[in-house]
Amino acid sequence: MARSDDLSQPRGTAGTRQYDPEAFGRFSEAIARFLGTARYLAFQTVFLALWFLLNGFRIIKIDLYPFIFMTLLLSLQAAYAAPLILLAQSRQTERDKAEIERDREVNARSLADTEFLAREMAAIRVSLERKVDRDDLAQAIARLTEALERSTGVRAPPDEGAASSGSTDPLAAPESGAGPDPPGA
Repeated sequence: MARSDDLSQPRGTAGTRQYDPEAFGRFSEAIARFLGTARYLAFQTVFLALWFLLNGFRIIKIDLYPFIFMTLLLSLQAAYAAPLILLAQSRQTERDKAEIERDREVNARSLADTEFLAREMAAIRVSLERKVDRDDLAQAIARLTEALERSTGVRAPPDEGAASSGSTDPLAAPESGAGPDPPGA
């Protein structure tokens, strides 16, 4: 006996209706947004006022004084509106959670970048403190000169630039006349 089942599709999906939960969620959000507007409140207020007037003065005899039918309509509206509003709120909460998570990730990356830059700046500052500068070299040369003078007993000749300018810095730049000719002279 030949099998008549189509194995390419699961059972029960051929005749059943499928719905998109996102489309239903968007619909519920649209309803919730409409129910929260001043236009809807004004419309419902006018509708209820007309209902009371027309049925209270017995112009239309659909629902007389205890207004049982109107109560039924308002209860039906509340029964459908409340779950739709709750669904819209839960979808908004999910979106807010996702946005908060994205913000947290961005903040964590910014904090990591800031900490990295702070460490780099500290490393540069430390390396600059260890760097030999002009004063350190001048002191080292002066100590070496003194040590050589003591050990040999010979006094070093004064530097031409230092003697003419009155500076005692051995690394001082020579005056403009003492150095090589500037280019183009």
